[in-house]
Amino acid sequence: MGRDGITIIGGGFAGLTAAITAAEAGARVVVHEAHHTLGGRARTTETGQYRTNEGPHALYNGGPHWTWLKQRGLLGPIASVPPLEGARFRFRHGGALRRTPPFAMLKLLRRGVEQAPVERDFLSWAVEQVGEEGARAAARYTAVALFHHDPGALSARFVHERLRRAAKLPPEAHYPVGGWSSVIDRMAAHAWDLGVRIETASRLAELPEDGPVIVATSLDAARRLLGDDSLRWESGRTALIDLGLRTRRGDAFIVSDLDEAGWIERFTAQDRSLAPRGEQLIQGQIPLAPDEPRAAAIARAERLLDLGFPGWRERLTWRREALAAGRTGAVDLPGTTWRDRPAVDRGDGIYLAGDQVAAPGVLSEVSFTSGVEAATLATRRLGVRQLRVA
Repeated sequence: MGRDGITIIGGGFAGLTAAITAAEAGARVVVHEAHHTLGGRARTTETGQYRTNEGPHALYNGGPHWTWLKQRGLLGPIASVPPLEGARFRFRHGGALRRTPPFAMLKLLRRGVEQAPVERDFLSWAVEQVGEEGARAAARYTAVALFHHDPGALSARFVHERLRRAAKLPPEAHYPVGGWSSVIDRMAAHAWDLGVRIETASRLAELPEDGPVIVATSLDAARRLLGDDSLRWESGRTALIDLGLRTRRGDAFIVSDLDEAGWIERFTAQDRSLAPRGEQLIQGQIPLAPDEPRAAAIARAERLLDLGFPGWRERLTWRREALAAGRTGAVDLPGTTWRDRPAVDRGDGIYLAGDQVAAPGVLSEVSFTSGVEAATLATRRLGVRQLRVA
């Protein structure tokens, strides 16, 4: 690339965030994406007339990426949850479908609750605050933001922050109309306008010899590329199920499993463009223990569907299943925080970005904040004046 050039490996949300940030600062940028399409896990796959998000689904408007995208006109049409659908939020608790969670769980959302400690596990801390029933329900509710089979075993501070963000009223979660690829497409077009060169189907087997390099891939891919075995962090293992169903009045909007961690959501409730007319798109995520077979999680998903979507088997028009292992974002064990994850700055002009590195935030916010930091450090190394990162 030369003295004022930055190479970015990976054209997902983190890589495009880094590319835009560096280009706005005046650096020349080349992005190499191994696949034929951009987006990484932020892709939206079109299967027939269905559009399914592969990774992130919601944009939290309380996060830094919301403001950054909005300032640049990159948010595009955004859907929120219609009030009527919000009233169709259901909970599996005690084997039955309920309209409200245990009251004790809600106590953990009060302002007066003490700040959860980093060094203790969430479950034991929460039991002291609200009792066992509320603590276990709260831990399982956070599966929507953790993709982990045992959230209660993770750092109390880590889980409690995500509980508050996921349960906040009014909801922080908003949904890009047409899926996350619509955001990726706008980001890519903006990067092109700034002069970023984007090369797809371009897999680099080794690092370029000159200029700063931002590795914006999965942590596994970064570990192989950099030959650095220390690039590891805890993540989740989750079975994913996508369904197309003929529409039926009265279906639940969300079923949150408070008996076992799991989440089923009807995404056409807020975005009708995701499925054909007269049909609805259902997506579920069921975290798995390390040695648990995928079939066990799919069976749990079907039990949730039986409760919230009666007659779903007779209405089924399309189905897909997948397994996400170690690629669902970082989770912090007791005694660790985001600061303990693999550092963004690897030395010698090499920087990491992605959802498992040392950057704060919830879900896709980690990719964003690490992308901005990596680009800021890379442009600083070049001596390029940082123009605009807010």
